[in-house]
Amino acid sequence: MAKYRKLGKTSSQRKALLRNQTTALLYHGKIVTTEARAKEIRKVVEPLITMAIKERDNFETVTVTAKVPRKDANGKRVKEVVDGKRVTVFDEVQKEIKKDSPSRLNARRQILRVLYPVVDVPKENSGRKRNTKKVDLVDKMFTEIAPKYADRNGGYTRIVKIGPRKGDAAMEVILELV
Repeated sequence: MAKYRKLGKTSSQRKALLRNQTTALLYHGKIVTTEARAKEIRKVVEPLITMAIKERDNFETVTVTAKVPRKDANGKRVKEVVDGKRVTVFDEVQKEIKKDSPSRLNARRQILRVLYPVVDVPKENSGRKRNTKKVDLVDKMFTEIAPKYADRNGGYTRIVKIGPRKGDAAMEVILELV
């Protein structure tokens, strides 16, 4: 008996499909897909959430001094002339950052192997690249999803059947985070 469903796709297509739907599930919280796909996605998502839960508090907060460019009212960098050249003016700022332990860093990289990068596009400026934001899904897993499921021992997803699809009568389901 096979350890996984082939889903009628080549291995590269299947891996891409699972990565894509896993990313969508973690970003949106629920997706609509077929039952066979949902069962395969569940096998990918649950270990990722478990990894995030185990490593959620495994960091230390460190204060560092960073050079930040000074900006004017319009958000542009302030320049001054030094020896005939225009040079950006920098200010030193104290910042607190999270320094991951080696095991958390490894978990972060393992999760990044599965997830695709996500770019958030605001609805009002949908055609413009300027207002887009990169979403850090791994950080979302450690800060939002992992604390939510900290007291659970598995079973982070739920499959709800919604009926057959009209075109090919494949059973459609909603796969959601519990």
